[in-house]
Amino acid sequence: MKTRNLGKTGLSVSVIGVGTWQFGGEWGKDYNQAEVDAILDTAHECGINLIDTAECYGDHLSERMIGDYLRRRNREEWIVATKFGHFFHAFLSRTDAFQADRVRHQLDASLKALKTDFIDLYQFHSGPDEAFHNDRLWTVLEKEKQAGKIRFLGCSLNKSTLIQAEDAPLYGVEVIQVLYNRLDRTAEEMHFPAAEKHHLGVLARVPLASGLLTGKYHPGHRFEANDVRFRMDDKVLDQQLTEVEAVLAEEIPQGMDPAQWAIAWCLRDRRVTAVIPGCKDPDQVMRNAGAARLIA
Repeated sequence: MKTRNLGKTGLSVSVIGVGTWQFGGEWGKDYNQAEVDAILDTAHECGINLIDTAECYGDHLSERMIGDYLRRRNREEWIVATKFGHFFHAFLSRTDAFQADRVRHQLDASLKALKTDFIDLYQFHSGPDEAFHNDRLWTVLEKEKQAGKIRFLGCSLNKSTLIQAEDAPLYGVEVIQVLYNRLDRTAEEMHFPAAEKHHLGVLARVPLASGLLTGKYHPGHRFEANDVRFRMDDKVLDQQLTEVEAVLAEEIPQGMDPAQWAIAWCLRDRRVTAVIPGCKDPDQVMRNAGAARLIA
């Protein structure tokens, strides 16, 4: 496993992390603790030290499973990133909650779920610009940081916002998380210049394009109703899967694992600190981690 420095934080993170939205039960499968333990143990064995989660992956469900794991392992070996700003109600149902007082309660709930005294990276989660530009919110978070509950602040960006990356230093934000993969390169022009200018760490989410770049799916495929990908427009899905077929045929060397290629493709840009692919089982963790061998 290779590591990179996460912006100016001083943290050295594995270039491949573990995304954990799936633990919340919205990706076509419900997890038990033994399955989560196996995934995270395998990640640790592969040299991965970064876990990314959120309070709304289930009602703190993903966090609780991670917390139960960390309680029985060495917490200091992990860099734990979580997010705030949404209340989970039911499957794919949330409401925004970026108000300063609510976020303080969310932070305490996340700390309790994660069974930890501190969160390494606490991220504003895909909120609108007007919620981001709230001095009171960041004042509260800075106080929590001074209290030792938060080590560093981050911002998980919507694809459409530019100003949050540009204004990150105004609020003490040192890391941004962006959607970035071979099918969606918007971040290269929208967010990477600001990251480079302000020396921000960059986490790339959805590096496998929600699994489409694994080569498992073909035009005409449809996802089940208990899978978040069920919401994808059929026409757009078929267009993307057609593009994937072209990428498989024209860009990926023969015999190379498509998922590993797709992860390494993101990391070829040194402005990307780490990618955080999801994984359904230990085999997928090892497959993802194997992409590190393809990085120069």
